[in-house]
Parts: sequence; structure tokens; C-alpha cells
Amino acid sequence: MAAASEQTVLQFNSTPLSAKVHPLVIFNICDCYVRRPDQADRVIGTLLGSVLPDGSVDVRNSYAVPHNESSDQVALDIDYHHNMLLSHQKVNPKEVIVGWYSTGLGVNGGSALIHEFYSRETPNPVHLTVDTGFSNGGGTIKAYVSAILALGDRQLAAQFQEIPLDLRMLEAERVGYEILKTTSIDKIPSDLEGMEVSMQRLLALIDDVYKYVDDVVEGHVAPDNTIGRFILDTVASLPTLSPSAFDKLVNDGLQDHLLLLYLSSITRTQLSLAEKLNTAAQVL
Repeated sequence: MAAASEQTVLQFNSTPLSAKVHPLVIFNICDCYVRRPDQADRVIGTLLGSVLPDGSVDVRNSYAVPHNESSDQVALDIDYHHNMLLSHQKVNPKEVIVGWYSTGLGVNGGSALIHEFYSRETPNPVHLTVDTGFSNGGGTIKAYVSAILALGDRQLAAQFQEIPLDLRMLEAERVGYEILKTTSIDKIPSDLEGMEVSMQRLLALIDDVYKYVDDVVEGHVAPDNTIGRFILDTVASLPTLSPSAFDKLVNDGLQDHLLLLYLSSITRTQLSLAEKLNTAAQVL
């Protein structure tokens, strides 16, 4: 019995995490990838944010770090990394290093070396990958942490373990992200077209809620108290307005929006005319 209790067990030691990423981070990564040197296959950089009380990592900012990598080694510009960190913390002192990112689908051999460096910068860093090559027809985004493979008290190796990822986006930011994921577009939608897309998505979500409630009432779906409380809180947060008052509120907002579009169009026209008149005056 004593021998059985002292047997060596192979186990993974890791801290369960989840990551919340703001759209600014994704846009920064894509911009750095477009501006990368011609000989660079991918871009890596530092993730900034904070660790929330529930243990999840909130990623709010990022910056690229110059590097060179080959099949067996990786070289980072550590001085540039530290200088950029100091500059960011002068503006946002509460943002600290929470991990690093790389472009491409998944991880490769050099990722372990880079992750080891960031493990010295912050405990249990998050590794974010953004597929800027659209390998699966869209920009796949994944988050990983390093899990330690141990044999008893002896650490043997480490491997990347995927963790849940939540993209924290407002509706306007989500429209821009959907455009960014599209490999080819005819044109960027206008403000009214973007509003129409948002309203269509909102109506689809409302239809899903109606269907769920009807299925629960008719006994086709088992009720979920969490979903019920969420729907109740959502409905209670809406102001009580008559249909006429709601229509007036929407119409007033739409008219204000159209007025801004009209004024901006007039301003652009005046600037264009002033530039042409100035050019003509210089020629004469």
C-alpha cells in the first residue's frame, strides 16, 4: 500500500485562464503586419493590459518588437521592447505586460523560445496568434498559455495550451472587424449601410430570443434560470416609451445624423473649391 501511494504521476501544471481582447489590439497587429519588412515572415510584439480579479487577462494594447528568427534561434530587440514599454506606461501606467502576440496560424518552433523570454517579463504570459494570411478563409484568432509537463517534482517540458478567447467589441467596432476579416470587398460601407447591418443583426438576435422563450413556454426546451435572468435584466434596462415617442426619438437621431453628413459634405466641397482657386491664383 505504501509503494502504491508513492508512485510517480505524470501531470500538467498550468493556471486556467481566459483572455479578453479589445479590437484595437487586432487592428494594431494587422497594421504592423502590413508594414513589416519585406524579408519578415511574421510579426511579433508585446501585449499590454491587466489581470482581472477573476483571473482572466484583459488585453487592451500592443506594440511590435523587431526580431530575427531562423530554424533554430530567435533574436529579439530587448532594448526596443523595454523603451516602448516605458513610453506606453507614461501614458497608461496601469497597463502592464500580460503576454505577446505573433501573426500566423498557430505556434511554431520559435514560439517556445519567445514565450520563455516573456515568462521572465511576467508570470504565466498569454500568447495571442492572429492568422493574417487567412489560411481558413478568415482571420483566426487564438490564445494560449504554457502548460508545464512534470514527472513528479521534475519539470520535463512545456507545451502551449489553448484558452478561451473573448473579443470585447462594440457594435461599430464589430462591423469594422467583419470588414477586416473579409478577403475582398467592393467598398467600405457608409454610416447608413453600417447602421442597416447592425439593425439586421439586432433583429436576428431578437428573433432568436423570441424563439427560445416560445420553446421554453411550449416545453420543447428546458428552462435555464441564468438565461431567464439575463433576458429579464435586459428588458428591465430598456426605458418605457410609447411607440410614437420611440419613433420620434429614432427619427430625431436619424435627422441629426443626416445633418452631420450634409455639413461634412459641404465642408469637403468648400475645401476642394478653395484648393482649386488657390492653385489657379498661383498659376495666374
